[in-house]
Amino acid sequence: MKRAVLLIGVALFAIGAKKKAKDPYALPTASQMTAGDKQTGAKAHPEIMNEFGGAFEGSQTAYVRNVGQKIAFQSGIASSANDFTVTLLNSNVDNAFAIPGGYVYVTRQLMALMNNEAELASVLGHEVGHVAARHGNSRQKRATKGGLLATGATILGAVLGGQTGAQLGQQLGQRIGVGYITKFSRAQEYEADDLGVSYLAKAGYDTMASSTMLASLAAETALDTRVAGKADGNTPKWAQSHPDPASRVSRAADRANYQVKTGTSKGSATNRDAFLAALDGLLYDDDPKQGVIDGQNFKHPELRFMFTAPAGFSMNNTPVNVQISGNTGQALFGGGPYTGDLNAYVAGVFKAFGEAQKVTLTPGATSKQDVNGISAATAQAQTQGQSGPLIITVIAYEFAKDQAFHFVGITPAASSTALDTMYRSIRRLTAAEAAAIKPKKIDVVTVKSGDTIEKIAARMAYPNFQTERFVVLNALKPGAPLQNGSKVKIVINGQ
Repeated sequence: MKRAVLLIGVALFAIGAKKKAKDPYALPTASQMTAGDKQTGAKAHPEIMNEFGGAFEGSQTAYVRNVGQKIAFQSGIASSANDFTVTLLNSNVDNAFAIPGGYVYVTRQLMALMNNEAELASVLGHEVGHVAARHGNSRQKRATKGGLLATGATILGAVLGGQTGAQLGQQLGQRIGVGYITKFSRAQEYEADDLGVSYLAKAGYDTMASSTMLASLAAETALDTRVAGKADGNTPKWAQSHPDPASRVSRAADRANYQVKTGTSKGSATNRDAFLAALDGLLYDDDPKQGVIDGQNFKHPELRFMFTAPAGFSMNNTPVNVQISGNTGQALFGGGPYTGDLNAYVAGVFKAFGEAQKVTLTPGATSKQDVNGISAATAQAQTQGQSGPLIITVIAYEFAKDQAFHFVGITPAASSTALDTMYRSIRRLTAAEAAAIKPKKIDVVTVKSGDTIEKIAARMAYPNFQTERFVVLNALKPGAPLQNGSKVKIVINGQ
């Protein structure tokens, strides 16, 4: 229904391979794509498209498809580049992944962080590498060993956003819980990095692109941590799904130098100009059709509502829900089919949530209230977490006789009121407020004489961290001079 630096590699449903012993540059043996792989991929593809906002419909899609097919073909797991389905996703999350059957994905948000075509190829090559090395099977096995209610994120991953029903709740629990929370091992990440670099070499790209892209991701992760108001020491390890990209930058550079030294690189193309030309005008950050995050506020211009997260809480807007997270609680905001009975709606959310998590929830009596002129109903249940009792709150709001939205909040019993101000903040947007919400987009501009980082960064469509955002977006060093005539990216307000 925003943004987190997530994983770069959710190679779902893949299976295991071994690296040759005692050779730091040996590569796993790739296996040909099978009929079973294709069947698995074809089944998962519609679910992934739904979860990540569908395909982005813009001029960039054909460009990404061509680059993706070119680099994926280097893996040797298919006989033709056309065997790969490469999708640019309409998602504001920094993400890329591949699944068996030749399905490869990258989000528009991650594409915007890249600075040349070789970096795009490096990301897609890394993800295909996970599939070629059959990493996903052991990854899924590890995921099933995680204890129920081990973390708030695992619980929240199974909450319904957008639909109700126990079966869908289970599916979302598997996709979000397994896909986002579990991680590849460090050895598997290194293997995928190595494979990705080797694909760059075969395709004639600059093999250093993997290292520079990882450096940009590390910088983006650190900046997101600062923007969220967290201490630098709490920087997440790549959304806790991969080893920290900063720890892999130098290793990827070493691998790239090895490819050059051994003469296995067929070129050093970056195709920066072509990439920036394709990137110009790309939708950036939130898609207003899915709602936008504005500071501590979430606003949805089409559905005409907004709410405010408590101070110290961060928000992540996805196509299926809004995730709210802080030290004293977590919540999801979503919607579902509504027949005009708020009591039944609240009960349905509890039922689906409990069945998805395989826990029995017994909510107390549902109470009715008025929230800023909107009819609402709420109930609570209690369950046991690793660190003590947890309070689960469901509060639903009737926006029309056939339209309702809800929060599912989880707080420690000692902080049971931590999300109450958010629950009471939801209200309708006026027509003028909705019309004032504009999309952001990438604008590629040419540096002129006298331009500095600070001067151009002042044009970024953000109220804070303008210079820092500009520097990370363009992989620049703070304070470095800009070259007259060079091209850089800024984020502007669109129409």
